[in-house]
Amino acid sequence: MEFTLLKKDPGTLARLGIVHTTHGDIQTPVFMPVATHGAMKPLTPAQISDTGAQIILSNTYHLHLQPGEGLVKKAGGLHKFMAWNGPILTDSGGFQVFSLPNKRITEEGVFFKHEITGAEIYLDPAAATKIQQDLGADIIMAFDECIPYPCDKSYAEKSTKKTIRWLKECQNAMVDNHQALFAIVQGSVYKDLREMCAKEMRKLDLPGYAIGGVSVGEGLELLKQIVGFTTPHLPENKPRYLMGVGLPEDILESVERGIDMFDCVIPTRYARSATLFTRRGKIRVTNKNYKRDFFPVDPSCSCYTCQNFTRAYLHHLFAANEVLSAVLSAIHNVHFYQTMMKEIRYAIGEGTFSAYKSSFLSEYQRP
Repeated sequence: MEFTLLKKDPGTLARLGIVHTTHGDIQTPVFMPVATHGAMKPLTPAQISDTGAQIILSNTYHLHLQPGEGLVKKAGGLHKFMAWNGPILTDSGGFQVFSLPNKRITEEGVFFKHEITGAEIYLDPAAATKIQQDLGADIIMAFDECIPYPCDKSYAEKSTKKTIRWLKECQNAMVDNHQALFAIVQGSVYKDLREMCAKEMRKLDLPGYAIGGVSVGEGLELLKQIVGFTTPHLPENKPRYLMGVGLPEDILESVERGIDMFDCVIPTRYARSATLFTRRGKIRVTNKNYKRDFFPVDPSCSCYTCQNFTRAYLHHLFAANEVLSAVLSAIHNVHFYQTMMKEIRYAIGEGTFSAYKSSFLSEYQRP
C-alpha cells in the first residue's frame, strides 16, 4: 500500500490524496461504510458500489465469531466471500472486545465470553493480526486497548503504553502478503499522552496511522481538541484515519484538521430507524408531516431513492414495516455521505475548503 499526497488546502490542514491498494485506488478524504459481518445492513455489494463507496470496513471480532476466519480464508478471502471487488479495511476488534461486559484484560491480551455460546475466548495482538491476515483485507488494524471516557490519567497512561507495546507485537506477527498494518494512537483526552503515543508509533514507520478512542462519548468539542493536538504528530506522508467518527459536522471539522479516512455505522443505522440526511439537516420520514409529502427525500440528491421515490412512499413503507424502507433509506444515506466526500475533495483541490465547510454547515444546520 502506498499513499500519494496530492495537495494541501491553503487555509486549513485539509489534504487531498490517493491510497493505492491491491484492489484499487482510494481518493481521500474518504468515508468507509461499515459492513460489520462482511455485509452492510441492508444493502448488496452492488448497491454499495452504486453509491460511490470506494472502500468498506468489516470487523475482525464479529467475523472471528461467525463464520470464522478459517472458512473465509478457504473461500478465497473476504473479497471473494462477500463479492466485493474494492478495497477492504478490517478493524482489529479492539473496540468491540473492550466494550464487552465481564472481560478480563491482562498485559498480554484479553479474555472474554463468546456472545452466543458463552465459551471463553482469548485474543492478543498476534492472534488479532493472524485473524485479519486470514480474512485478507487490504488494510488491517493493530490490536489496541480502547480507553473509555472519562478515564483518569494514570490508567490512560498505563493503557497507552500497553497499546504501543501491542503494536510492536502486531508488527512482528505480520507476514508479507501485501497487507498494510495501521497503528492506532490512543491517549484519551490527554495531550501529552497522545503526543507520546504518536511519536513512539512513528518510529515503526507503518503504512498508516489512526486516531482511536474518540467516539466513546466525549462530544464534538473534545473531539476537535484531540484531533487538533494529535494530527501534527502523525507522519505527513501516510494516511490518517479517525476511527468510528461519522456525523457530517464531525467529518468536516476533522478534515479541516488533516484527517484523510473515516468510518461509521451512522448512515445505515439511522436509515433503519427512518432518519435520513439532507442538505438541510436530518429528517425522520415516519413523522406524520411526510405522509402526504410527494417530494424526494432531498430534491438536490441524485441517488436511486430520490430519483424514483417520495417521502410519502418511504413513510408508507416504514408504516407497513416493509424491508424496502430500510433498503431505500440506506441507499440514500450512504450516497449522501459519498457525495459530501466527493464535494470535500473537489473543494480541497480548488483551494476552497473553508468556504465549502461554511456553506455546507450554514445550510445543514439551518433552524
